[in-house]
Amino acid sequence: MTDRGRAALRQTEDSFTVGPSALSWSGSELCIDINEIGALPMVTRVRGQIRVKPRAITNVELPLTPDGAHVWRPFAPVSGVEVELDAKGWTWSGHGYFDANFGTRALEEDFGFWTWGRYPHRGGSTCFYDATRLDGSELASAFHFTKDGDASEIALPPKRPIRRSLWTVRRETRGDAHCQPRQVMNMLDAPFYSRSMMKTELDGETCVGVHEALDLVRFRSPLLKPMLAVRVPRRAGWDFKD
Repeated sequence: MTDRGRAALRQTEDSFTVGPSALSWSGSELCIDINEIGALPMVTRVRGQIRVKPRAITNVELPLTPDGAHVWRPFAPVSGVEVELDAKGWTWSGHGYFDANFGTRALEEDFGFWTWGRYPHRGGSTCFYDATRLDGSELASAFHFTKDGDASEIALPPKRPIRRSLWTVRRETRGDAHCQPRQVMNMLDAPFYSRSMMKTELDGETCVGVHEALDLVRFRSPLLKPMLAVRVPRRAGWDFKD
């Protein structure tokens, strides 16, 4: 995607537009219209629509630091997703979610490392949030969401190691004591970040979900930050043609 300035922003109660791309909420589904250009090495047009259809909207918020400076908000942890992009093979539907992180400080000011995972499980979804803060304290939380949006904190399964990413980012997730989680699809690999489809086992059930690992010690490196401009280019100015 592309970082753009204030001139490229428009927002209403039910819509959020940045340049040629936009999100809009109909009351029952979130429509994401994409019109972008891919980053290196695949500099191609990315155009189409994604529709996220929540089974329910939650009111859950998880503070990630004791002072609440960082918050995880799982808006719709159990959703259906339909993807229609203008490219061969990029039309599909399946199980998905919609969440967000909010904060009043930069992540690297408070965290050294974290992993997160969301797995379809027991008819809903189970999420794990593990983080090491710079003050040495740790966050370890697990939630299960039903298809109706009910949330409950659950006991933490043991941490299970996963093979490091292509950029050797450390990875781990939660799972039954005897299982060995493994990556089944690489989604995004960067020197400080990994996102992938991961297979694990929870309560004897094999689950495949989305997993991420973020090394914020690496992210703070002055050698790595300039690389963001290659993957997420910045564009000044924008003219909405009404």
